[in-house]
Amino acid sequence: MTAPMALTPRARWLAFAALCSIQLMIVIDVSIVTVALRSMQEDLDIPQARVAWVTNAYTIGFGALLLLSGRLGDLIGRKRMFVAGVGVFTAASLLSALAQSKEWLIAARFVQGIGAAMAFAVVMGIIFTLFQDQRELGKAMGALGFAQAAGASVGILAGGFLTEGISWHWVFLINIPIGLVAAFLAQRLVPADQGLGLREGADVLGAVLVTGGLLIGVYTIATVPDYGWGSANTIGFGLTSVVLLAGFVVRQATAARPLMPLGIFRSRNLTGGNVIHLLMVSATISFNILIALYLQQVAGYSPATTSFAFLPLALASAVVSIGLSARLVMKFGPRITTIAGLTGILVGLLLALRAPEDPAYAVDILPIAVLLGAGVGLAMPAVMMLSMSVRSPSEAGLASGVAGTAGTIGDSVGLAALVAVAAAHTSTLLAEGESPIDALHSGFTLSFGIAAGIVALAVIVAVVVLRPQPPMSFGPPPGEQAAGQEEARAEGIVI
Repeated sequence: MTAPMALTPRARWLAFAALCSIQLMIVIDVSIVTVALRSMQEDLDIPQARVAWVTNAYTIGFGALLLLSGRLGDLIGRKRMFVAGVGVFTAASLLSALAQSKEWLIAARFVQGIGAAMAFAVVMGIIFTLFQDQRELGKAMGALGFAQAAGASVGILAGGFLTEGISWHWVFLINIPIGLVAAFLAQRLVPADQGLGLREGADVLGAVLVTGGLLIGVYTIATVPDYGWGSANTIGFGLTSVVLLAGFVVRQATAARPLMPLGIFRSRNLTGGNVIHLLMVSATISFNILIALYLQQVAGYSPATTSFAFLPLALASAVVSIGLSARLVMKFGPRITTIAGLTGILVGLLLALRAPEDPAYAVDILPIAVLLGAGVGLAMPAVMMLSMSVRSPSEAGLASGVAGTAGTIGDSVGLAALVAVAAAHTSTLLAEGESPIDALHSGFTLSFGIAAGIVALAVIVAVVVLRPQPPMSFGPPPGEQAAGQEEARAEGIVI
């Protein structure tokens, strides 16, 4: 791969701003639509049974293509993949805003998810080549961590204002100027890289297996609320996904030039970081959606008031991830920082268990928002660094794609599972004669408790699996790095 061209500090941070803005926009797009769904449903006459597909279509396209997009970025060049992805995402945003029917909107959202995957999968890989100074890299990862950590909250905040203040079309139109500016800056400022070449990983069968397996898998998870966990649809498609993904793993173990070299998972920090990422996202993103529903359906908040309620969460996440997380990682390393952040999230979720039906915001909601925002803002940048513990820069795009896939699976599985649990418990209580408000409150409280349990499991993984590494190092721990370099030399990879 070509060495990155020299950039002035101003140009480097402008390039980073373009990358970070797209990362934030992609994460926001998952949640911003949630607040606008009712308006879309009324305007386009979408049946209740189909309205979830406005979000599912995006999630399926995004989750299915992340891993493949990350690896293709390594092979054909990450800059090329990023700019193309931003172009697809921006064009699909315009098509979504102009939708005149439910079919049009759902199809545009699927294409939007594909573009999001193309851009999102290579962002961390590009950042690791932009910043050679470890302190600058730490600051950049802190800001990127904010984009991922607070994206869901910012999406709910923006969705409420745009939908009530203008119209639902603007939750998509707002992407267009951001996308155009980001693509222009990236084309001008991000260093060009030639990639390894398609011959180094042109495993067509592997690409078909992993894309098909993830596509069907994310579809299965997304439709659980419609069909149920024990339905023929869920079991049949779920087993098909498992078979395809198992075939992909076997193929990667035997292929001469695999799409995803399995040796990347020998790093305990990379593997542990991705498991923690999956668990943390499955709990926090789901909680953001569920607490928004709780505030509206139980506490009686309007969409705009709900948006204001999330403002402290976003602010706490911004302050900690941008201003504090990098310094703590530099001083104590990503392992300790991750454990501290997860502990803050866990305390916040445990406090949510005591939220009453008629909450006093300053006492019952604000502490949850601050603890959750600060905890995620602290943990997310550190987890992202752990997830990029690769043995060679040539694997950065693949590692970025794996991290994105872990987050998407965690988001999809967590939301489907917690919504299903809350709905089932609510239905049971209604059948037993509970009032609707009491039943809803109990269902949400149960889901909050499960989210807390998931984060507790993430803390255990962090303590048991992660290895300490020098605070200034963002690659594998020294022992793993030496072993990886020796293996890479044997495979002909230049480090």
